[in-house]
Amino acid sequence: MRASQFFIATQKEAPTEAELPSHKLMLRAGLIKRLGSGLYSWMPLGLRVLRKVEAVVRDEMNKAGALELLMPAVQPKELWEETGRWAVFGPQMLKIRDRHERDFCFGPTHEEVITDIARKEIRSYKQLPLNFYQIQTKFRDEIRPRFGVMRAREFVMKDAYSFHTSLASLEQTYQQMYQAYSNVFNRLGLKFRAVRADTGAIGGEGSHEFHVLADSGEDALAYCENSDFAANVELAEALPPAAGRQAPQETMREVETPKQTTCEDVAALLGIDLQQTVKAIALVASGQFHLLLLRGDHSLNEVKVGKLEGFADFRFATEEEIRANLDCPPGFIGPVGAGAQVRIIADRTVAAMSDFVCGANKPKYHLAGVNFGRDLQEPALVADIRNVVAGDASPDGGGTLALCRGIEVGHIFQLRTKYAQAMNATYLDENGQTQVMEMGCYGIGVSRIVGAAIEQGNDARGIVFPTAMAPFEVAIAPIGMDKSEAVKAAAVDLYEQLKAAGADVLLDDRGERPGVMFAEMELIGIPHRIVIGDRGLKEQQVEYQARTDSEARSVPLNEVVNLIKQQLGLHI
Repeated sequence: MRASQFFIATQKEAPTEAELPSHKLMLRAGLIKRLGSGLYSWMPLGLRVLRKVEAVVRDEMNKAGALELLMPAVQPKELWEETGRWAVFGPQMLKIRDRHERDFCFGPTHEEVITDIARKEIRSYKQLPLNFYQIQTKFRDEIRPRFGVMRAREFVMKDAYSFHTSLASLEQTYQQMYQAYSNVFNRLGLKFRAVRADTGAIGGEGSHEFHVLADSGEDALAYCENSDFAANVELAEALPPAAGRQAPQETMREVETPKQTTCEDVAALLGIDLQQTVKAIALVASGQFHLLLLRGDHSLNEVKVGKLEGFADFRFATEEEIRANLDCPPGFIGPVGAGAQVRIIADRTVAAMSDFVCGANKPKYHLAGVNFGRDLQEPALVADIRNVVAGDASPDGGGTLALCRGIEVGHIFQLRTKYAQAMNATYLDENGQTQVMEMGCYGIGVSRIVGAAIEQGNDARGIVFPTAMAPFEVAIAPIGMDKSEAVKAAAVDLYEQLKAAGADVLLDDRGERPGVMFAEMELIGIPHRIVIGDRGLKEQQVEYQARTDSEARSVPLNEVVNLIKQQLGLHI
């Protein structure tokens, strides 16, 4: 591609509302243009990147045996009512009406639509298994769209859905999709982790998330460096302490804490380790008031709490409810002396503690030297309700856990019969008996991958794209091309040679100054750059520099094509 025939519209500064590096750089590089809140136009440069991601995803899905189709973006209300999701999916769903006052939604996902296809088209076990996929625009009305394409309302997604006669067949396709996703991210040149995850609003049973690793990632991931264990922190199990509870050594006593309402402040006042404190969190679930106990340095895992029996719809207690049940304001509440109407649930770590400090249920006071069995009853329930922290024992026994951050770009689910049962998607087995189909679901955020790749790869000069995703693989920067026939001839000849070799090459033939050309090529993330000038041509030399190199190096003109072929993995 000649730059004079392309559209490059870079900016020196990003809009002030841009927060993440990917958002700033995509706007500055002219990959996207903002239309409205969470809505972006993909400009020619950005669309080249997006299409390259799509191509890799499509190729790996096809290799895995999935069949591409395209379903309507607009879906009728009736389908969503069959699964009960019209009411419960929430305000993220954009609901619309046609001229006949019939209700539709702009599809945030397509489980209902594909299940409707399956129940109408699949009759016999001989037709199964089947795996369908599409690459299509989705819409979710995010309450706070931000971070550019990372949390946009409209986005491009690849979603696949498989149908089976048995769990064993589903598990086999699930593993094929797991491998296909791993292949996608490896081919795109991204550092990633696949982690066990919660199924969330989609439902079903087993699931894995695929995260591009980046410090700006919204998700915390736990992994063991000595084993294959990896999971989202919301799912990673926190094992009970290896050492059991020690015998009491202290007498319970009141300590005055006039302004100290947090464990951190109490620990600082008393000169003790934060790990010796216990915080109480008041919840209401199934109409009952609960106190959840966590060690002072630990944080509540709401996903785990929601999976406790009777806690599916839990909520945090109001200040009025706290005062009514404990006769104490928040900040000083604790389990000692709580009435029979208060149910105590302790995290596994707390259940093994002794001589701990907690709220006294008395304004401006805490209790020290508190022990279960002596000063208060044993908890009604001991459960894993906290987030793991670095150094915790790995649940698989392989060592200790470390934490990192990631950006979720893919999620695969074993849905089992959740949607097929609700929508009566059945088939006839080999005995002529009606059976409900097993089902899997597999999603990749195609447009989100672009943002995640930039979060992972950027520097002070701009984007550092992996070669497989870059808008162009190599750029030719001729110095004075509009003034020197020798430079022009060499640049055009090199351009044609590289194109013939299969390279995706950009020739900057606009006659721009070197500084402008170099800055733009670095900003938009082109992995390889060749500079041609009169001075070098006198000695039949050009300059080559990879995007991640600190400086350029001279290369003989007659060797540079083979060098680029080698760098790009092309046949020499």
